[in-house]
Amino acid sequence: MTAPASIERPPRKILGVHPNVFFTGLTSLLTDISSELIFTLVPLFLSDVLGVTSTVIGLVGGLSDSTDSIFRIASGWFSDKIGKRKSLAVIGYGLSTIAKPFMLLANSWGAVIGVRLGDRIGKGVRSSSRDALIADSVEEKDRGRSFGLHRAMDSAGAVIGLIIAAIIVYLIPGDKFHLTRDAFQWMIIIGIIPAVIAVIVLMTLVHERKKTADMVKDGTTRPAAVIPFSSQFILYLVIMALFTLGNSSDFFLILDAQHVKTPLLQVVLMLVLFNLTYAITSTPMGVLSDKIGRKLVITIGWLIYGLVYLGFALSNNIWQIWVLFAVYGIYYGICEGAARAFVADMVPVERRGTAYGLYNGVVGLMALPASLIAGVLWGNIAPAAAFYFGAGLALLAMVGLMFIIKERKA
Repeated sequence: MTAPASIERPPRKILGVHPNVFFTGLTSLLTDISSELIFTLVPLFLSDVLGVTSTVIGLVGGLSDSTDSIFRIASGWFSDKIGKRKSLAVIGYGLSTIAKPFMLLANSWGAVIGVRLGDRIGKGVRSSSRDALIADSVEEKDRGRSFGLHRAMDSAGAVIGLIIAAIIVYLIPGDKFHLTRDAFQWMIIIGIIPAVIAVIVLMTLVHERKKTADMVKDGTTRPAAVIPFSSQFILYLVIMALFTLGNSSDFFLILDAQHVKTPLLQVVLMLVLFNLTYAITSTPMGVLSDKIGRKLVITIGWLIYGLVYLGFALSNNIWQIWVLFAVYGIYYGICEGAARAFVADMVPVERRGTAYGLYNGVVGLMALPASLIAGVLWGNIAPAAAFYFGAGLALLAMVGLMFIIKERKA
């Protein structure tokens, strides 16, 4: 006779969520401080210091965003196979941390790609297993809140990192409108520190779940590989691919701010505002998705995204860019947590790792053609053309989500 699976005693919550959610959020916060310092201004480093074209910047941004895709898919599947999430997350965060110091040596766009590939491989290894760990750690009724809080902490790290970047830009003498190599190298040096601390937090304070409540409730014993995904989940991935094809690298938003002659310090502060609105809205929007459903929340977010991209296409004043960055953060706060929670709603618990791998993989793979298309449109037609293209695909994807995807009732 097989002994019944043991159920863990619920741990004391932190900020209303499972400790695993909080400490993975803290890990993401520290990692984002590092990443915002080191990588956010890469498009300006490429254009201002290395003098490369918009097409090359699109290639760097898209390739960076897409590199992790295969690793996200593979690591998600592997985490299901071995039944472990944390170990893969630690390896992924560790690889990204090791790659970052090499940015100090980058003196060509090829070298920048090399460092970004190392960082993105680490992100690919960690992302799906981390998302599955969060989903495993919480009940369905708390998924939106948990993913929302995680995204909020991630964005809070971006705010802190960008504030530090703004201080560096202010203190180090240089061109008012362009990034200097000295300022960029100081950002890298300081950014390495929180990346190391993040890995330590993950290793010591996040714990693998032995058995989730969902697993006990479902009582499923079939191997994960033979449990099929629903047609609705596959359609969701197709619609997400359509949306992401128009969601080019945020490099182009930074270039657009520079295009209207925005001083460098203001560009950095715009990014602070973007991440601040993202952080503020993420948790309440996650909670809202628990109450009214993920599909409606994501649809509203995609509508806002389309309007923001239309705004970037039509903007020609600095104050307009400020407003657009703020609203763009609201789009992220609405969608990021809800979209991830929606994946867990649609798939069997035994295949969450694989599902998050496919979800993250689709988003990552489409990022390369999205950024290449945007770079070509920007350089050969007009900057506005890249934003019109993104807005149009976002609105098409929104219609697809509304009329094709049926949300499962709890």
